[in-house]
Amino acid sequence: MFSHRYRYLFIALLALYTFMNTALCNVYYYFNIDIEWYYALATIFAITFFVWEGNRLIKPYLKRKFLTPDKKIRFLSLFFIAGNVIAFISSVAVVYFIGNVLHGYTWAQSSNPFKLNIIYGSLINLFFHLLNAILFFFREYKRHWAEVEELRRFQSQAEIQLVKSQINPHFLFNNLNVLSGMVIKNNPEANHFIEEFSKVYRYILTNQDKELVELKSELDFIQPYIFLLQKRFDEGLKVNFNIPDLYHNWHVVPAALQMLIENAIKHNIVSSQKPLIIEIYTNGNETLVVKNNLQPRKMAEASTKIGLQNIRKRYELISGRDVIITETEEIFEVSLPLLQLN
Repeated sequence: MFSHRYRYLFIALLALYTFMNTALCNVYYYFNIDIEWYYALATIFAITFFVWEGNRLIKPYLKRKFLTPDKKIRFLSLFFIAGNVIAFISSVAVVYFIGNVLHGYTWAQSSNPFKLNIIYGSLINLFFHLLNAILFFFREYKRHWAEVEELRRFQSQAEIQLVKSQINPHFLFNNLNVLSGMVIKNNPEANHFIEEFSKVYRYILTNQDKELVELKSELDFIQPYIFLLQKRFDEGLKVNFNIPDLYHNWHVVPAALQMLIENAIKHNIVSSQKPLIIEIYTNGNETLVVKNNLQPRKMAEASTKIGLQNIRKRYELISGRDVIITETEEIFEVSLPLLQLN
């Protein structure tokens, strides 16, 4: 508010309005203040100007020093107190200069002008800060609402992506073919396969609407998912975990690991001659790393990067933290922030 481009016009109009009210109410007569109208108007304008500009100049410093997402009231309170100090100094300085220096008042004659203008300075500062607080919280409300709407939009996109990447004809077809082969061969692992298959979809249906899930739940889900993939790729796929128990109660976005594993399989050769090795581990920096060796397919599927974009955007909106993607000639690595709920 204090940096508005029309601030000087607002200051001038407010000073003129205040002067007209003091003149109409005979304030100077009742308080025995003998002063020409132009000196009175100049006093009011100068105090209004210095209070406004003083607040404008200190706001960036206070904002950098004290404004944090969870300390908005503290920032506004300190800003108001600092504004009152500026108002007091401005009122005393302006009344002294115009009354004592230009007008030749004695200290006794300046007593009432000092009192009235200090009160005016504090009231005008209060008025400015009330307007500033209203605009501040209105902007915060608009920003929060925009973030909520954006999160809803990306949540919807993520759910669509989950449906596309998880419950799709190819995935069902591939796993049902494996299951069919087991049943035909009277393989005792058929029941195990069916159980793991059902766990995957039970997890998807239960958690696809959630913003965050515990890492332990995500790891419990990813084990049957990897079991299904290894029945399909056999020795062509190796997934290694190194995650200490202390991180199991931390949180990630649901199905993030599944999306990253599927992304690695989609874009790389997976064979017993050239195994795809995926490593999932914590690096001690409150992040979960998913890394795979790079062996790109010659006829790789076109990448839309929707899955990665959704994961990144969901983390950004939920926690403000970024997903780090690192790619070299040999590895592709994604670092997911591990989150703790307040």
